[in-house]
Amino acid sequence: MTDLVPLQPGAAPAAYDPATLAVLAAMEQAAEEHLDAIRPHNTKRGYANDWALWTEFHDWLAERTGHRIPLTAVTKGTLVGFVVWLDTVKLAAPNSIDRRITGVTVTARKDHGVEVPKAATVAAREALKPLKADPDRIARGRGKAPAATLAQLQQMADAAPASLTGIRDRALWLMAFGIAGRSAEVAALRADGITLVSEGLDVQVPSVKGRPARKVRVAYGSNPDTCPVRAWLTWRAAAGITAGPAFVPISVHGALGTEALSAAGCREIISRSAERAGIAVRLTGHSMRSGFITTARKAGKREEKIRAQSGHAANSPVFWGYIQEADAWTDAASEGIGL
Repeated sequence: MTDLVPLQPGAAPAAYDPATLAVLAAMEQAAEEHLDAIRPHNTKRGYANDWALWTEFHDWLAERTGHRIPLTAVTKGTLVGFVVWLDTVKLAAPNSIDRRITGVTVTARKDHGVEVPKAATVAAREALKPLKADPDRIARGRGKAPAATLAQLQQMADAAPASLTGIRDRALWLMAFGIAGRSAEVAALRADGITLVSEGLDVQVPSVKGRPARKVRVAYGSNPDTCPVRAWLTWRAAAGITAGPAFVPISVHGALGTEALSAAGCREIISRSAERAGIAVRLTGHSMRSGFITTARKAGKREEKIRAQSGHAANSPVFWGYIQEADAWTDAASEGIGL
């Protein structure tokens, strides 16, 4: 029997005959199928979510570079960039980022036939090390996104620059609030789906990720600074938009893009606008959605009207959680009992 010895440095790998190569390839395929079969359903779903985030990162990157690179380009540069994006834009917890790295590398190999270089994953986790030592980052993901308030919307409006970008940004986050929209829904809005009527705007919110489309009504606000209707009309006139995406990128030279902003781009605009206004908490895209629900409820609006605006199902526990939060101080149990 031939002795098995380690491959010597600089030595060429063994050259196999076609029959052996065929057997090895079949065993490789069988191994992948076996591992896929025993992999838990939740893990598979997690990997799918990881790849969706990888795709969103590439959308974000394309908006800033003007060039789209292939999703299969899982390199040291892109994987470290993914870590930084998850940390600074998505505000992901370090352990979550660690899992995303694994999900992307596994999906690249299993579904796209791309073997990610070890140097890329090593570099990505090296970039992750200081994040895992930060208590504030470790605490991420342990609570809901804060709901935006009317006072915060006013702060953001006061801090918005008078430039074309500032006009767009104000219209975007006020529209997000007004339709109680998810960031993906705001990104998918079409200018020709937003119709001016005497009472305000009829807004057609497109179907996103399998959720049904809905038509919502956005009434004129009593405060011109935070009125979504006036903000939209100002942006539409300034940008000359009559059809196509409602919100588009703007270059550093003030040139309008033709493609819609991504959901990640919409979230970043909201967070950046809140930060510019000096708001102590970090507002996200979901802050506009939850903010509308709690604000409308505190103003006495009926649950069915609020649900029609937000698109929540009647039995949605998330929706009823917002309602309970809004009602927390209504006839509080400790109020007026003689304390």
